[in-house]
Amino acid sequence: MKVGVHVSIAGKIHQAVDRAKELGCDTFQIFSRSPRSWRTKKLEKSEAEEFCKRRKAAKIGPVIVHIPYLINLASPLETLYRRSISAYIEDIKRAEMLSAEYFVTHIGNHKGKGENYGISRITRALNQIISRTKPHLKILLENTAGGGTVLGYNFEQIATIIKGAKENKYFGLCLDTAHAYGAGYDIATKRGLDKTLKKIDELVGINRLFLIHANDCKAPLGSHVDRHEDIGKGEIGKEGFALIVNHPALRKLPFILETPKKRPNEDIENLKAIRALEKK
Repeated sequence: MKVGVHVSIAGKIHQAVDRAKELGCDTFQIFSRSPRSWRTKKLEKSEAEEFCKRRKAAKIGPVIVHIPYLINLASPLETLYRRSISAYIEDIKRAEMLSAEYFVTHIGNHKGKGENYGISRITRALNQIISRTKPHLKILLENTAGGGTVLGYNFEQIATIIKGAKENKYFGLCLDTAHAYGAGYDIATKRGLDKTLKKIDELVGINRLFLIHANDCKAPLGSHVDRHEDIGKGEIGKEGFALIVNHPALRKLPFILETPKKRPNEDIENLKAIRALEKK
């Protein structure tokens, strides 16, 4: 079982590797730049090389880079849409410099223009991005809780986007447990988890599931509210996570925790909590 957390890149980006190692991570996730700003400092080749060197020495992997929050590939605003595509391409290039295996992206927000419109915009944008980057990494579409006009709250939408891609070999799925539960998939029970994974296999293909964002859910089932909670302390609970981490289709996948960071040792506590649920 490979487990890690989302770590900060404060200071120098290679310090993220050191932080992951100190926490005892087997894998880790980062933003390659500030997630809430369009402005970004160029990633120097020497910095990327040091990142890769330290990661190799620490024997940590895979490395996951997460898309910044401002990017919206479903935006009906042409200026934001074009800017999002350009930023997305730049972020993929940064992730490639870091030899990241996976690039996780939220689906997007159609801002009231309708789900079909939004899905069409995303598909068109991703086709442009792939034609201009041809990355070595996998782009993983992350499911959402589905509040407001956010897309990706069901696997039908994700399947439509992947099937609409001209070169869908580049795409896979990141399953966020808190988002799935908030969207109405009862993964806290064996029956519900099996049903959800069967749905994923039928629509997307279980072979396209590469990563788990392991977060407990503070909000009720089907609430469409995105609220992460510590492992075992939310609606999914310890029993639910024991089912998830030991499921034959999931147990060999990397698990990344995006749990709250309210206390200094909270990451360590959550890593310990999820590892304790694994059956040897």
